[in-house]
Amino acid sequence: MEASEARGERSGEHPALRRAVTPLLLLFFIVGDMVGGGIYALVGEVGAVTGGAIWSAFLLALVLALFTAFAYAELVSKYPRAGGAASYVHRAFRAPFFTFMVAFAVVMSGVTSASALSIAFGGDYLAEFIAGPTVAIALLFILVVAFVNFYGIRESVTLNAIFTCIELGGLLLIVLIGIVALATGTGEPARAFEFREGVSVPLAVLAGAALSFYALIGFEDSVNVAEEVQNPQRSFPRALFGGILLAGIIYLLVTFTAAMVVPVERLAGSSGPLLEVVEASPLAVPTWLFALIALFALSNGALINMIMASRLVYGMGDQGVMPSVFARVHPLRRTPWVSILFTTLIAVGLISTGDVGDLASTTVVLLLLVFVVVNATVLVLRRDRVEHEHFRAPAVFPVLGILVCLGLLTQQEPDVWLRALVLLVIGAALYGVNYLATRYLDRRGA
Repeated sequence: MEASEARGERSGEHPALRRAVTPLLLLFFIVGDMVGGGIYALVGEVGAVTGGAIWSAFLLALVLALFTAFAYAELVSKYPRAGGAASYVHRAFRAPFFTFMVAFAVVMSGVTSASALSIAFGGDYLAEFIAGPTVAIALLFILVVAFVNFYGIRESVTLNAIFTCIELGGLLLIVLIGIVALATGTGEPARAFEFREGVSVPLAVLAGAALSFYALIGFEDSVNVAEEVQNPQRSFPRALFGGILLAGIIYLLVTFTAAMVVPVERLAGSSGPLLEVVEASPLAVPTWLFALIALFALSNGALINMIMASRLVYGMGDQGVMPSVFARVHPLRRTPWVSILFTTLIAVGLISTGDVGDLASTTVVLLLLVFVVVNATVLVLRRDRVEHEHFRAPAVFPVLGILVCLGLLTQQEPDVWLRALVLLVIGAALYGVNYLATRYLDRRGA
């Protein structure tokens, strides 16, 4: 990490990245990264925890995400370079192992997210076309994603752009169904204000927010394009907050519609909850068409996450903080095939041992741990002055961000913590192997 940062700070050693991302394009990038397969898969899971007031959990998760967004807005406008959370953490603490673990947690969050979406892919949405064992289909699906990832980044990004437009169209269709249901009186708005019986409302909403937070992540990935954004000090905070709010509004409308149109018990019992909304819709929308849209959304989310995870692993191998084998590139496809293989094998293990809710929660745990560190980093780096003007978050927001993340972490089940711990131990082991190998080679060279 130190070497990579040093390379980034020395000007003139490589051409600067082209600042081709306009504020509007950045806004769409953030919305596209956030509005993914999570909402297609988790509406029923959250409804099982909160009751019909699913939107309340998403609203709380939206507010909580904004606290951490303030931290990212300050850091990215203060240090507008690629590198993300690991770069900020290293600058603040100068602890290579700590920095590595933050980066590896981000990697594993991408793999667990893709694994959750793979299982959702093999559920009720696909059953509109073909039925089969969910886990087997999910495993086959993640292998197809790995092949696309291996085949080439240009092809992968092109598919991502197409799939993003399709998934946004599917969510807007759900919103339209809600409007028509209200206008025709076919929906039951009162159901969207009911909470789960036998559980206090604050606890139900907090538990639902801990799960629905999964659907609001993705905004943190945008900091990796900071070097390619026009006037990032000014445009990045606006696009970041605008993107989060736009995605949040879409989610609130979708979840309100879902509870209004379909009983929560039916939503909770389905692995394709939004398909249930279409089936009960006053509009004549073919269920197979919406199922196809949902499958595109799930595919897009899985592909984005696996691309991100494999490239981060490749980068760490290239920088010498992981075994150099992970930096190997296929001579024909020019893609990091070892890193793709590694992340795919981890995903296979996760798919074989977890369900959608467990893997989504594991993703949340890993990212909440990262967010705690990022919020602390903002406070530590307040003593680091830069020459240009930048966004400055009120000091209370990073503190609230830390407290909020810790509060959400208390809502996670022990088995979720265990899975996250196992993944982090794998990272620590890889760091240790690389450290010992490096020491050995240094001694031989001496």
